[in-house]
Amino acid sequence: MIGEGIYALARWSAGLIAIAVAAVIIGYIIGRLWVVVLPALLALIVATVAWPPARWLRSKGWPPAAAAVTVVLAALAALVATVGFITPPVAAQIGDIAANAADGLTQVQRWVTGPPLNLSEDQVSALRESITERLQNSATVIASGLLTGVSTVTSFVVGVVVVLFLTFFFVKDGPRLLPWLRATLGEEAGTHLEAILLRAWRSLGAFIRSQAVVGAVDGALIGVGLLILGVPLALPLAVLTFFAGFVPIIGAVIAGSLAFLVALVTKGFGTALIVLAIVVAVQQIEGNVLQPVLQGKTLRLHQAVILLSVTAGGTLFGITGAFFAVPVVAVGAEVLRYLGEQIDSRRTQVLIEAGEATMYGPEPGPEPEPEPDAHPSAW
Repeated sequence: MIGEGIYALARWSAGLIAIAVAAVIIGYIIGRLWVVVLPALLALIVATVAWPPARWLRSKGWPPAAAAVTVVLAALAALVATVGFITPPVAAQIGDIAANAADGLTQVQRWVTGPPLNLSEDQVSALRESITERLQNSATVIASGLLTGVSTVTSFVVGVVVVLFLTFFFVKDGPRLLPWLRATLGEEAGTHLEAILLRAWRSLGAFIRSQAVVGAVDGALIGVGLLILGVPLALPLAVLTFFAGFVPIIGAVIAGSLAFLVALVTKGFGTALIVLAIVVAVQQIEGNVLQPVLQGKTLRLHQAVILLSVTAGGTLFGITGAFFAVPVVAVGAEVLRYLGEQIDSRRTQVLIEAGEATMYGPEPGPEPEPEPDAHPSAW
């Protein structure tokens, strides 16, 4: 018995080591090919949003290519319109915000030196010098980055073009991909891969669409609150809140913190506290109402898992890792669920073949023989 336990433990350990080695190798390959992998992942995420309207157009008789190019161009036009919508307010009000920043910092200094913090002047001066040093270092980094700005802009434009073309092909030829994979890999392997990819696609699409709804509600509520309070850059901050919603939990915190800081340096500490209360209230609505309703039956991930995955992704790969963390974990969870279902199905099949179980439970035993003199109605 002990020998069998050690043998089973050794098998599990070897399996875990093999999985870890495979994960390291896959991570290394993805890192080396990141310039190709990143546009493909972004295009896949955009395709989950673009596919429903494209499918509707195809159901109305549109050719696949026409439906795909129409949806992609409409998405591009919406993005350009959004950038054009928020740029003028930012350009018009950024000067006033910079002018009010000094007064806001004075208010902050007065607040931190009073109760309950009661910081000394030396501590405040040291903190101010530390912030100034960080800003100067950041300015140096930005200045050096501007020297290679042409290359960066060129890479960005090329990346956007690649994402658009990949999105077009994913939307246009997506329904033909799974039959091709099944024919290429064979019936058995292709069937399993098709089932996994379908589940991953549905999970990814449900996540992106639900986060879009959550981000839109968050942005609308916070934007209305900022407009009522007269906080500058209310509309750009609302748009930023919408896009930050695609990074669960942490994105909302960052966008809310930025809205708080803008209110602090432009409207004072009292208005900033009201903005903070609005942000906290909106996040409570998001976490306790919107996300359970929108994601409870589709994503099937606990909030702790989401928080840990976003934190780990952000720590390892920055903002890109934080953005892709939950989709990757959601897809991985779907793969594990499918593997678990297949293992249970195989086990049940083995029991059925061994005569120990049926599709409806254990194999029933033989019926008892009736007594020779018993009346038929008694059994």
